[in-house]
Amino acid sequence: MKRTLPFLLIALLWAGAGARDMVQERMQDWVAATELPPLVPLTSVEVKDRDGQLLRAYTTPKGFWRLPVSVAQVDARYLDMLIAYEDQRFWDHSGVDGSAVLRAIFQAVRAGRVTSGASTITMQVARLIEDSGTGKWAGKLRQVRLALALEQRFSKAEILSLYLHHAPFGGNIEGISAASRQYFGKPPGRLTPSEAALLVALPQSPERRRPDLHPKAAQEARNRIIDRLHSRNVLTNEQAETARRASVPTARRPMPMLAPHLADRAIAAAPLTTEHRLTLSAGLQKRLQRLAADRVQAQGAQVQIALMIANHQTGEILASVGSAAYRQDGRKGFIDMTEAVRSPGSTLKPLIYGMAFDAGLAHPESLITDRLRFYGTYAPQNFDGQFRGTLRLREALQLSLNTTAVALTESIGPARLLQALKDAGTEPVLPGGKPGLAIALGGVGLRLTDLVTLYAGLARQGRTTVLHWRQTHDTPPDQRFLSDVAAFYVADILADVPPPATARRIGLAYKTGTSYGHRDTWAIGFDGTHVAGVWMGRADGTPVPGAFGAEQAAPILFEVFAHLKDDITPLPAAPDGALTIGTARLPHHLRHIGETGAAGQSTRALSLRFPPNDASLPANQPLTVKIQNGVPPFSILLNGAPVNVGLRRRQSVINLGGTGFHRLSVIDATGQSAQSQFRILQP
Repeated sequence: MKRTLPFLLIALLWAGAGARDMVQERMQDWVAATELPPLVPLTSVEVKDRDGQLLRAYTTPKGFWRLPVSVAQVDARYLDMLIAYEDQRFWDHSGVDGSAVLRAIFQAVRAGRVTSGASTITMQVARLIEDSGTGKWAGKLRQVRLALALEQRFSKAEILSLYLHHAPFGGNIEGISAASRQYFGKPPGRLTPSEAALLVALPQSPERRRPDLHPKAAQEARNRIIDRLHSRNVLTNEQAETARRASVPTARRPMPMLAPHLADRAIAAAPLTTEHRLTLSAGLQKRLQRLAADRVQAQGAQVQIALMIANHQTGEILASVGSAAYRQDGRKGFIDMTEAVRSPGSTLKPLIYGMAFDAGLAHPESLITDRLRFYGTYAPQNFDGQFRGTLRLREALQLSLNTTAVALTESIGPARLLQALKDAGTEPVLPGGKPGLAIALGGVGLRLTDLVTLYAGLARQGRTTVLHWRQTHDTPPDQRFLSDVAAFYVADILADVPPPATARRIGLAYKTGTSYGHRDTWAIGFDGTHVAGVWMGRADGTPVPGAFGAEQAAPILFEVFAHLKDDITPLPAAPDGALTIGTARLPHHLRHIGETGAAGQSTRALSLRFPPNDASLPANQPLTVKIQNGVPPFSILLNGAPVNVGLRRRQSVINLGGTGFHRLSVIDATGQSAQSQFRILQP
């Protein structure tokens, strides 16, 4: 009888709560005065993809997995089974179920011991949010009062939501969403009867029934739930039989761990946000993480990899793989190598050629001599130590010759090349302060993110592309760092580079690179919609003997595009102004790129006296171009197109185009060039 006394007291209290008598008003005041504990569940921070799929979650500060979930996101069958088993009159009672209490007391008196409980789901919520015990009558009385208060102030759906967040499922798993993911590897939206029954059974005794530790006890408890619900016609004969035969999970599944490095950056950028929505695609991210892990296996214990792919039309990053595995190992997997500053090797050569095209210094069909050149004590060599003599610039870029890239950089100016990198949206790190010619061959620090940004701009016909990974992102207005004609020339050349031996030609414009000492290998490429980049090397920057971008990184780049599961989008057609002609038909000054500083000729720097750079000029008036220094004859180009060739005087009058921004270039007989950008105002 001692064990039934608390139930008798509670029954009297509950009877008073349900009765419409003199104590009703006092009872209501007592319930209304109840102090509620914090009710907003502290849930795990989640990082999700563009479609709301979970990429990564973090435990709560106390180390629990408790994922946010709404009632609508939970399988309706589970909810029906939960209520049918735990609290059949949940939708009708006011927090306590008098009928269930009387039944429990009658059974206890008849058996001489407690054989069944009478806690409602609301009372269980009261116990869970206060972490109060179940055995002492004072604790039970507090649960009753708190349950009645919850029912007064919240809807049934809100109370059920609290249960779905706080119910224990063993270990550090709390809440239906975390339990479903860890035991079944999926969100709780679609559960089988067997899965739902197990999740109904676990909160009653979460540690003794943990399927990963006690699978037999878990199966027996689940089957009891199935039998009870079958007897109440909640489950059909076929459903019950199928559910009994199903096995229970014997291990916890890991929580999703997609884009872990980027998820960390999202948390660091907005530490108070509980749900982060990224532009990534979970499916593509998963495939590329698997690809990265597979491809480093044969490369040694220290070789690492990083991958990135984006939509260059929108700037959205679709997948970002910072390492082959997010762990502290010989590969230093915790380091996000998409953000590591490394030497870009030859991957800047397309920009160098593009700037030469843009300045009117060269054309893809222009001839240039691949030979030994001295710049003071600096004499760049090609990778294989060979010189190929006279060849077209198209071929020089496709062969990734060093001598020609440095020669063009001298004509352009290393400072202009560095500024163009910044204009393209990258963040170059210059180790020596002032840029020199070595910048052409990788003598500057860039990240994989920077190179993907640069090539995204090339793919967008010379317009800066700001890559982003947050869905809520303000896109800045387009800025041009290269003309559409020059960008087209570069893309057309790169699209003709032969694919790796293991890949088929798919119209991908791409470039490889290998940094000094074989420390970094690169492959960056794009089609009409997507741009992707691959880096391989060692995270600590030590050399990888024998590593080449064309052999290591390029095949993986083609695999990355294959994982898009979409057809390759063609590159844009030639824009207006592009000269798609052979060498013999080029203007004379573009047929063969000469050497600056030829013997017997003045090497004083060519410049434009008028118009000055950034000038604003009136419309509908001819422009007088004034040239200073340099060696005649001169060629004048407006927006990359020749307007006066073979000019021997230092002054020429030309007709302007429409309003807006224009670029004027002048080239002398030695190949020197000078440029001015100006604006024609509206009349």
